[in-house]
Amino acid sequence: MVLAGMSGGSGKSVVAVGLVAALSKRGHGVVSFKKGPDYIDAGWLGKASGQPCYNLDPYLMSAEAITTTFQGRIPGNSFAVIEGNRGIFDGVSAEGEFSTAELAGQLDLPVLLVVNCAKTTRTVAAMVMGCQLFDPRIRFAGVILNQIATARHETVIRQSLEKYTNLPVLGIMPRLKRDVFPMRHLGVTPHQEYAAASEAVASLAELAERHFDLEAIIGRMRAVVPLPLTQSTQAAPQVTIGVLRDAAFQFYYQENLEALAAAGARLVMIDALSFRELPPDLDGLYIGGGFPETSARELAANAGFRRSVRERIDAGLPVYAECGGLIYLGRSILLDNQEYPLAGVFPVTFAIGAKPQAHGYSAFTVEKPNSFYPVGTRIKGHEFRYSIVHQWDGTADELTLAMNRGTGFGGGRDGLVKGNTLALYTHIMASGTPEWAPGFIAAARRFAAERLKA
Repeated sequence: MVLAGMSGGSGKSVVAVGLVAALSKRGHGVVSFKKGPDYIDAGWLGKASGQPCYNLDPYLMSAEAITTTFQGRIPGNSFAVIEGNRGIFDGVSAEGEFSTAELAGQLDLPVLLVVNCAKTTRTVAAMVMGCQLFDPRIRFAGVILNQIATARHETVIRQSLEKYTNLPVLGIMPRLKRDVFPMRHLGVTPHQEYAAASEAVASLAELAERHFDLEAIIGRMRAVVPLPLTQSTQAAPQVTIGVLRDAAFQFYYQENLEALAAAGARLVMIDALSFRELPPDLDGLYIGGGFPETSARELAANAGFRRSVRERIDAGLPVYAECGGLIYLGRSILLDNQEYPLAGVFPVTFAIGAKPQAHGYSAFTVEKPNSFYPVGTRIKGHEFRYSIVHQWDGTADELTLAMNRGTGFGGGRDGLVKGNTLALYTHIMASGTPEWAPGFIAAARRFAAERLKA
């Protein structure tokens, strides 16, 4: 089943996490998916299900890749729940390209519509009816009413829906006195940064058990026969790739990690806040995105680790760094009139803006040599950042990638290169970028071979 809303902020994440957690609590295997490039909602869904959440993005992925990802993750599970993004029909064009509705149609799944009912009653029926009429190809399973204030509020909306639509109300989410999820920037705080994350998931599971008709929801899901499992062709580990994964660096698509492992990597998780230095046996390093600014004091204080990263890069270690990883490889970051030193690989000082500096899908063309992508390669990705390039001792023509869409590092370009390191603002998804994992493994193998010669 797909959970969709009228808009961003409609309560989809609260409902989706609650539903996944309640089904999991019953002992069912529940695999979750997040439509779009979002890391944070996917993290909460994964925490609710107790297993990784996967992203399905019609812009970044081909139709075949979406079907393969979905079908490949459902074996061994009783339920699959996909959380949409923005409004159900919102895409990148007036035709709704790459929308949640388009994804639901491609996978032939029913849609459970989440409606924010704050300060409205009968109009909810008009909005729901509008969704039904707007695209008759979409099969709606029912409605979840969010932000219900009183029993009378609920009754009037239920009666209106019964009178004007044929969709059942399958549950409500009452108006809560405080946010279950802590909020920051454009949405929810990552669960890795919230000490009460487990309590929040448990609270949503309890609310779903109390206020959702779980049996009716299950009854309106579509039964999907999984594709036959094929024998794994995962390569034997050939190289060791470190992954900085901690409170500062959390933005990793599960698909990316699995793609590296399938291509022949042994992955080693590394905490940049507590490790004294990088492990000695690495053939490559992956630094994903996150919010390094919230851990700037701890990252700066761990001088030995910062020095080891810089020294290993100088020695030729292949490093792929995205967004937060790019920031970490900079000279420093300015926060509240205080400057925090970082790894010092690139001569860049960053700051944090009050508004998003880049937010949305992007695309680039590789124009200069680097260790990961051949020149001429065209890549789709996305950007999400508040950070600002405060000072850079360089020029745009030094940057390796030409932005065809999006902002990049500056001057219509992205991609800082030093030795075997590529640092860029653009995030990529391996399931939509088949060149990425093999390129990373090839760079790591070349480095490992050079080390053996030495």
